[in-house]
Amino acid sequence: MSAKAAIGSPARPVNRVLITASVMAASIMQAIDTTIANIALPRMQGSLSGTQDQMVWVLTSYIVATAIMTPLAAWLAVRVGRKRVFFTSVISFTIASALCGMATSLAEIVVFRTFQGLAGAALLPLSQAILLDINPKERHGRAMAIWGMGVVLGPIVGPLLGGWLTEDYSWRWVFLVNVPFGILAAIGIAATLPETQPKRSTFDLFGFAMLSIGVGALQLMLDRGELKDWFASTEIRIEALVATLGLFLFIAHMLTTEHPFISRALFKDRNFVIGNVFIFMVGTVLFATLALLPAMMQGLMGYPVLTAGLVMAPRGVGTWVAMAVVGRLAGRVDARWLIAVGFGLAAISLAQMAALSPQTDAEPLITSGVLQGFGSGLAYVALTIVSFVTLPAHLRDEGAAFFNLTRNIGSSIGISCIQAYVTSGTSRAHAHLTEQLTPFNAAAVQQQVLQPLDTTAGIAALNHVVDVQAGWIAYVNAFHVMMLLTVVVIPLILFARGAKQGRKASQVAPE
Repeated sequence: MSAKAAIGSPARPVNRVLITASVMAASIMQAIDTTIANIALPRMQGSLSGTQDQMVWVLTSYIVATAIMTPLAAWLAVRVGRKRVFFTSVISFTIASALCGMATSLAEIVVFRTFQGLAGAALLPLSQAILLDINPKERHGRAMAIWGMGVVLGPIVGPLLGGWLTEDYSWRWVFLVNVPFGILAAIGIAATLPETQPKRSTFDLFGFAMLSIGVGALQLMLDRGELKDWFASTEIRIEALVATLGLFLFIAHMLTTEHPFISRALFKDRNFVIGNVFIFMVGTVLFATLALLPAMMQGLMGYPVLTAGLVMAPRGVGTWVAMAVVGRLAGRVDARWLIAVGFGLAAISLAQMAALSPQTDAEPLITSGVLQGFGSGLAYVALTIVSFVTLPAHLRDEGAAFFNLTRNIGSSIGISCIQAYVTSGTSRAHAHLTEQLTPFNAAAVQQQVLQPLDTTAGIAALNHVVDVQAGWIAYVNAFHVMMLLTVVVIPLILFARGAKQGRKASQVAPE
């Protein structure tokens, strides 16, 4: 029996609205938690008496645990039942959030964050599969628009919500705020979500172990690379070696074993493979932008935390509008065109960001953010439709898990690589600008530093001016790189099938 048949016929849905509300409450809760704790780290560091290096583990433990557990969610849903896995994940995530909020030491919060990451990993992929199953294919656009709102808006809302809770209450409320929403989501899931029929399924322990080791080591390397000066560190070199070896053994094993942990059938679906390339790029560009802008606004423009969050917030409005629009257009307009337009708008917004300067006020940041939010929302929903339209129903749980894992890895690689690019670019620009300082342009420099250049204060002020200018050059170059990456991937959509072709293909595909 397929998952679709087990959960109920789309023509005769069971509490579709309540199921959607319940699973989305859980998904949004998990999506917000990927970024909400970042803003509270300085307060947590003071409260828990940790060093900067130690505090990074509060984020790293969650990221690594989520990455390892995400692929396992599909197997558990098939073997145990989707409702049991989803309900248990929500309850466990809620308990872990409460424990994080009550932690009294750094060791405790790292352990509880690991538990939180393990518990929440199944929420996004299974919620996506559930919404696809309880809706007929002609409603998949609207369903994925609702799902995408939670996934895309979570990282945008997280820093703003985290900053408000930390400033006005306590860093503990960054975690405790999940408790009431988790309880409501669990009640809704228990009351409305039908159970799928569990199936006996072979568990590929070696494949799972190699994938977990490879992905876990990769996430550690990416998350700690900048802190450890990348490959100058023995730790990073070891993690890179372990990640490479683990992923190589996983791929070799998957191609040769009879029952691999991730089905080879997923990679025979052209749309699904192309969709994963695009979602990887969405993770790389969108989440890297979300990581760069707050640091740029606070470090170079002098914005307070809450002001930076408010300037970022309108991009969420753009995303909401796009997803409301694409949900209605999905059945009338070829989803491939929506993806191309969405990526095109995102590229234009990055070009606008690359034109920013030290004299820039908040208006260009807001307008480019709204445009990127609109483009990302447009592409994200259409991309989900194209990726799953040709995929048989019995592969949806597994496909959704891999789809979300690809996005998470893309975001980790994008954030780490772009931040490293900005750091190294700032150093190069600083060295180049310093070379250009001569007695002949001292008068112009004097107007900016407002200090005598033959004093310690004057030299420090001059160095600050050079730092700011070098930072702007590095950020502008980073936005150019992301714009080029966005443009280069667009032609790939021509190789995907349209939604109508995909429906015909999926109807004849064996399940």
